[in-house]
Amino acid sequence: MKSRIFMYLFIFSVLLTIFLYVNSKSILDKYEVDIKKYKVIMAEQEKAIATLEEENFDLNYFNIDRNDNALDYFVEQGYDTDKLILAIKEGLYNMNNYEGDDHPIVPFVSMTDSKILINKVRILNHKWIAANFTDGVHWGEIFVTYDIDENNDLKYKLVEYFMYPRFN
Repeated sequence: MKSRIFMYLFIFSVLLTIFLYVNSKSILDKYEVDIKKYKVIMAEQEKAIATLEEENFDLNYFNIDRNDNALDYFVEQGYDTDKLILAIKEGLYNMNNYEGDDHPIVPFVSMTDSKILINKVRILNHKWIAANFTDGVHWGEIFVTYDIDENNDLKYKLVEYFMYPRFN
């Protein structure tokens, strides 16, 4: 009887070992397939990231933050470029606080009940700014030059402008 119990235990342990081996092997095989799949996905994502980084670099080409010559121009005059860039943008945005119908720099009058507002400003270099404006329905863009006078006041000058036509 004792020998039969040992034989059954031995058979049971062999069957358990075979079951564990087969189960572990299938799990490992599944993990290997998943790892290969994710490596392919990661390679594709890394390519996409590299493409986006290159596109981002190209899009930021005309931006004062990436223009060392323009920044050096201000540094040589003793300005803190971070504060100055913020002041230039704020100067244009502050023009949105106006009374009446005429915007201080945008040469169009709103054709809706809302005021014309400057939405987005891009400082191109140490002299030029591009900005867009809207009254909520109509959109346009302006090209502005700016200068800092002897009293450290910012002076803006409208150079070019246009409003997109509406087709409906």
